Amino acid sequence: MVDRLAVLLERFPVSAQVFNAGALCGINLLEADDVHGQLHLLRRGPLEVSHGGAPVRIDQPSVLLYPRPLSHRFSSDPVHGADLTCANLRFEGGMHNPLADALPAFVCMPLAALEGAEPVLALLFEEAFERRCGRQAMINRLFEVVMIQLLRQLMERGEIAGGLLAGLSHPRLRHALVAMQESPCREWTLEELAAVSGMSRSVFAATFRETVGSTPGQYLLGWRVALAQQALRRGRPLKVIAAEVGYGSEAALSRAFKAHGGLSPRAWKQRQDAGVPSN
Repeated sequence: MVDRLAVLLERFPVSAQVFNAGALCGINLLEADDVHGQLHLLRRGPLEVSHGGAPVRIDQPSVLLYPRPLSHRFSSDPVHGADLTCANLRFEGGMHNPLADALPAFVCMPLAALEGAEPVLALLFEEAFERRCGRQAMINRLFEVVMIQLLRQLMERGEIAGGLLAGLSHPRLRHALVAMQESPCREWTLEELAAVSGMSRSVFAATFRETVGSTPGQYLLGWRVALAQQALRRGRPLKVIAAEVGYGSEAALSRAFKAHGGLSPRAWKQRQDAGVPSN
C-alpha cells in the first residue's frame, strides 16, 4: 500500500510548540495570530468551545485541532477548570500548505478514538505535568506524533468530505495522488493516472472530480505551484525551480503560477517578503 502521508509530510512538514500544560479555569480566549494553527489535548473536562456559531460542549478526553489560525474561546468550571495541554502548530508554507488547506477549520475527536495513540498520549501527559529536563522538546515531538496519528485516523475513517484528504482516503484515487506528488515534473496523462489507479479513463476522471473537487490536471497544477512557492521561500532560483516542478522554462512556470493564483512568481515573492498575505 502506498504511504499517503509520507510525501506530504516530507515536503510540507508540521511542527509543534507547546504553550500550556495545566488547568484552565473559567473563560480563556485564544486569539489567532495569522501564522499558527493549534492542537489541544483535553485530559479532563468538561469544556465548552466557541469559535463562531453554537458552542461545542466536550465531556470526554478529546483532541481539538485548528489547522489554520482561528480565534476560539474555552469555558470551563471557574474553580476546578479543565486540564489541557496545548501547542501552536506551524505548517510549512502557512495557508499555502496543502495539508493545512485540506483540513476542516475545526476537528474534535475523542482521545479513545485515536487508534494506537494511548502510549503516546500517556507519555505526553506525563511529561507535560512533570518538570523534567528536555521536557518541552519531548512534548513538542510527541504533539507532532499525535498530529500524524490524527491525520491517519481521519483518512482511514473517511471523515473528510472533499479535497486532498478525501482523495487520499479513496482506495484507488490515492495511488494517482501519491504518484503526482512523488513525480510532479512528469507530464502525466489522464490515461496514465487512470492506469495507476486501476480504473478506466472515464470512471477515474469522474471519480476524481467528484471526490477531490477538481480535475487531475488542476490538482497537479496546484501541487506544482505549492512546491514552487516553497522553493521561492527558500530562495532558490526560478530557473531551477521551473525544471524541478515540470516546466521547461521560467516563462512557462510564470504562466502556470499566474493562472493558478493571479500573480507571477516574482510578484508573489515580493508580497511574501513584504508580509502581505496572498492566496
